[in-house]
Amino acid sequence: MSTSKILVTGAAGFIGFHLSKRLVNEGYEVVGLDSINDYYDPQIKFDRLKVLGITINSIAYNKLIRSDKHSNFSFIQLQLEDKEKLDTLFQSCHFDKVCNLAAQAGVRYSLENPQAYIDSNIIGFINILEACRHYEVKNLAYASSSSVYGLNKKLPFSTKDNVDHPISLYAASKKSNELMAHTYSNLFGLATTGLRFFTVYGPWGRPDMALFLFTKAILAGEPIDVFNNGEMIRDFTYVDDIVSGICKVLENPAVPNKDWNGLNPSPDSSLSPYKIYNIGNSSPVKLMDFISAIEEKLGIEGKKNFMELQLGDVPETYADVTDLVQNLGYQPQTNVATGISNFIDWYREYFNA
Repeated sequence: MSTSKILVTGAAGFIGFHLSKRLVNEGYEVVGLDSINDYYDPQIKFDRLKVLGITINSIAYNKLIRSDKHSNFSFIQLQLEDKEKLDTLFQSCHFDKVCNLAAQAGVRYSLENPQAYIDSNIIGFINILEACRHYEVKNLAYASSSSVYGLNKKLPFSTKDNVDHPISLYAASKKSNELMAHTYSNLFGLATTGLRFFTVYGPWGRPDMALFLFTKAILAGEPIDVFNNGEMIRDFTYVDDIVSGICKVLENPAVPNKDWNGLNPSPDSSLSPYKIYNIGNSSPVKLMDFISAIEEKLGIEGKKNFMELQLGDVPETYADVTDLVQNLGYQPQTNVATGISNFIDWYREYFNA
C-alpha cells in the first residue's frame, strides 16, 4: 500500500467517484469529501459511495466514516465553505496530496443561481488553498474547465492562449481558481496543477449531461433537445482517460518553469510551481454523430427537437493536450463508440431499463 494520503473532494460526484475508486484500488490511503448537495438527485451520489463501501442515505455531516469494503478509504460529508471544519479535517488527517474536484457544476445553472458558484467555487477553493498552505500539502491538483476558453475561436484550444473572455459565471469561477492557485504557488511555494476538463462522460455520469439526458429520453420515446440546430462539436472525453490523467498529475507535482519569461508570459506555467493542462480526448466529435452512436447502441432512433445555441454555451471545443502527453505520458484510450456503449450498458443495469 502507498504511504501517500490523498484527499479527494467531490468524491460522491462523477469524476471524484471514479478517481477515488482508482486510487483506492492502487493502494493509496484516500479520504473522500462531498457536500452531497441536491443540484441533481443525491441518490446516485449515495449509490456511488455504496460502491466504495460507504452506506449513507441521509445527512452524516462532519463525521468521518470508514468504508466497509476498503480499509484505505474513508468519507466525510462536508462543505468546503465550512472553513473551521475543513481545517480540523486537514489538521487531523495530514494529507500529502489533494485533488479538488468539488465545485458547483453546470454552465446553464450559473445563470439561475450565481451565488452557488461564488460559495462553492470561490469561497470553497480559497479554503482549500489555505488548508493546503497551512498543513503542508505537497501537491494540489484541481478541476478547471474547458469553458474558460469562452469566446476563443482559435482551435485546438491551447493552454498557451489567453482566456480572459469567459461567457458564464461558471467559467469565470474556474478561471478565478487558476489565478488564485498561481498566487499561492508564488507566495507560498504550493505546487498546484489546474486541469481543464473537456466534456467528460461515462458510467455513473451526471444526470444533467447530454449522454444521460439523451439516453433517458430516447428510451422513454421522448424528444431530445439538440442545441445550435445540431451544429455542435465537442471533445468528448471518457472518464477512465480523465482519471488516468489526474493520477499522473498527482504523482508529478508542478515545478517552476525556469524558461518562463515575464516579457512574454505563457499563461500555463510560471517561475512558481504552477501548471495548467488541458485534459481531453483531442478528437472532437460532431453532436449529430454522438447522437447517432447512442441511437445505434440503443437500436432506437430518437425524436429530435432542434433549438438555438443556449446562452453561455460555445459551439465547439477541441483540446490541445500536447503538454500533458509530452510531460506526463497522457494517452486517451477510449473512442466515443466504446465509451457510449459502456455508459448505456451501465444505465440499463442501474435503472433496469
